[in-house]
Amino acid sequence: MSGTVADLLLARAGDRHPGLRTRERTWTWDEVVRESAARAAILTARRDAGRPFHVGVLLDNVPDFLFWLGGAALAGAAVVGINPTRRGTDLEQEVRSVDCLMIVTDAAGAALLDGLDVGVADADVLRVDDPAYPQLVAAHACDPARADGVDEATLMLLLLTSGTTGTSKAARCSQGRLARLAFANCAKYDIDRDDVCYCCMPLFHGNALMGLWAPALSQGATICLTRKFSASGFLPDARYFGATYFTYVGKAVSYVLATPQRPDDRDNDLDHGFGTEASPDDQAAFLRRFGARLVEAYGSSESAGHVAAAPDAPPGALGRPAHDGVAVLDPQTLRRCAPARLDGHGRLLNPDEAIGEIADREAAARFEGYYNNEAANRERVRDGWYWSGDLGYLDEAGFLYFAGRRGDWVRVDGENFSALDVERILRRYDGVLAAAAFAVPDPVSGDRLMVALEVDDPEAFDLAAFAAFLVRQPDLGTKATPRFVRVSAALPATGSNKLAKKQIQDDAWRSADPVFAWRGRGPVTYLPMGEADKDVLEREFFASGRQRLLPVGAVRQ
Repeated sequence: MSGTVADLLLARAGDRHPGLRTRERTWTWDEVVRESAARAAILTARRDAGRPFHVGVLLDNVPDFLFWLGGAALAGAAVVGINPTRRGTDLEQEVRSVDCLMIVTDAAGAALLDGLDVGVADADVLRVDDPAYPQLVAAHACDPARADGVDEATLMLLLLTSGTTGTSKAARCSQGRLARLAFANCAKYDIDRDDVCYCCMPLFHGNALMGLWAPALSQGATICLTRKFSASGFLPDARYFGATYFTYVGKAVSYVLATPQRPDDRDNDLDHGFGTEASPDDQAAFLRRFGARLVEAYGSSESAGHVAAAPDAPPGALGRPAHDGVAVLDPQTLRRCAPARLDGHGRLLNPDEAIGEIADREAAARFEGYYNNEAANRERVRDGWYWSGDLGYLDEAGFLYFAGRRGDWVRVDGENFSALDVERILRRYDGVLAAAAFAVPDPVSGDRLMVALEVDDPEAFDLAAFAAFLVRQPDLGTKATPRFVRVSAALPATGSNKLAKKQIQDDAWRSADPVFAWRGRGPVTYLPMGEADKDVLEREFFASGRQRLLPVGAVRQ
């Protein structure tokens, strides 16, 4: 087994198997390696011993992104995938935080950087669509080789976390860790040389890099690129490439399922996909419609290996703890939480006792840390445990369930529950493409539940039918019935298709989208909120003295 990503790449030298395909061209693996070697030579020529060897890549899913990944591996540099959905000061601060020596981009990316102080001189911003760029690459053509000093500990990636629940951080990933993940994920997600791997998720995100690019590289499988994810283009692309495997994140599966059904939807070569945040209902619907199974897995940019797949796992379970060092703990007492008791609908009956934070004692030693962020490192590893930041619970049979992020814990009238469970129920409703559930403070004590729904046509959305649907759900507790409903044609999202939940929660009812409220007494009936209603709600909070609990950005009058 190869120890570094550079080793994986050099093992493909001379390989005539298709390594990379777009709709315009195919490259053999040998050609991919040689293109990477030229980028490695460019990096080496620009290396500055006084600065971190970091190269920012601000591109869509284009071949050059993969060539610079390979070039960085050979040269011993670290790639920072820059999120093109960031703007202004957020983009400036994010890029400055990772100390790039140079940035590779195109005209569109250069326009985003224009006027920002990202710590990179104009001469060190390379544009792949510049007429002089092909000559630069040709001038650095060379035989593939690994630079001196490249080993398993060499930094390969700085993965900027998505920022769905807070400020993004740069998670470190070494060549050794990524190479190990490549082989482990091949075994876990059944990827071999004959697979055609359709990469429609952004390459700046760990899902595409760890779940597709590195595994395909390790096996010499074919990688097929599309610039950006398109729900309407998903099946035509899969058919064109003859794709057998793909990855997904966030809302992607929901969007594909929302496209018009056709009798020939199963006429494709897709076998399976890997990703996160597809509900059990979506997984079943995708298999019925397209004939491809979805493999949901639990992990993060920072760490993985907490969960082992279990064929006998009940619906909704992640699997079993991968080893005895994985536990669900109370972060305050460090005690293991009690086993979960579930009713016939799979609803958790003892959330206060059972839900805790997923922690891993062995991962504390494997965690490679965040770049230049010791406070975040101390928060992640403490008391001998790696704290995932995710809530979960273990049932009496030992199966592990994901219950959302730490911020997804909601307490209404003394009853605790996970917002994630509510979101899964909301996604069952026909017409809901994506859903976020979150707490807004009750003016007296505890929380009220608010939800934000993304639908095709907000004006046509039937609130009465939606309310009736909620009442019919046997696994939706009465306290978990939303008090406020935001209906949107396009909820804020990250560049990796995840809902920007922190922003949605910060907006709360102060949104340009229509917002509806139920008083919480009598039949569930949602009425539209006008500006006067929102002002009354604001005054309730400030009169109660609980204004400090309002989401960031609340209007104070």
